[in-house]
Amino acid sequence: MITTAIHKIHDRNLRGHSKIGWLDSWHTFSFSGFQDPNRMGFRSLRVINDDRVIPGAGFGMHGHQDMEILTYVLAGELAHKDSLGTGSVIRPGDVQIMSAGTGIQHSEFNSSESNPVHLLQIWMLPDRNNITPRYDQRNFPLAEKQGKLRLVGSKDGRDGSVVINQDINLYVSVLSAGDLVKFEVAQNRFAWIQVARGIVTLNGESLREGDGVQINSSELLELSTESNAEILLFDLS
Repeated sequence: MITTAIHKIHDRNLRGHSKIGWLDSWHTFSFSGFQDPNRMGFRSLRVINDDRVIPGAGFGMHGHQDMEILTYVLAGELAHKDSLGTGSVIRPGDVQIMSAGTGIQHSEFNSSESNPVHLLQIWMLPDRNNITPRYDQRNFPLAEKQGKLRLVGSKDGRDGSVVINQDINLYVSVLSAGDLVKFEVAQNRFAWIQVARGIVTLNGESLREGDGVQINSSELLELSTESNAEILLFDLS
């Protein structure tokens, strides 16, 4: 972990790792058998898992409660079913949110018999417990994210973003060579950057796929790449 005055870089190589026959998973924060007291989450972020699932396999029906669960597919397709009667396929460009609330059961499977699926699953603590479970999924075209920060999740659902029951603004950006995006972390706010794909430069520091950056106070963030990259930026209370 590299520390500067106002942010910490969480090295991708220090993440937890679990691998079974059908699932290869990297854990940014403590999860399941990986427990690190220095990686118990950040603000309301609790889990960021980078999962790869082989064709035709997946997570059978299982339960969650009092958690905001967001799925972001980077490659392939993920089939979702839940106890609300929802059935959908999540593809790159989609953002899926599920509020577990008082309790929900769901399953997630790679819907392809030939191609793997690569996804990020993100758990966020809700601002209140025991809410009615719900599900939402929306698509955000590449043009809305290319070389810019696109709001895809927020407390109030503005600009067509999915609603997150927490004071979080989630932005996504897809970067190509020559692109530069800027974001100023406001006073009394925090941020987390997750590098989903590629190599990016943040304020002069090089970051690679799987790296996370914890921003602890007000800071002007400048992100660029020399090739192709994709990042998630969480603006947190």
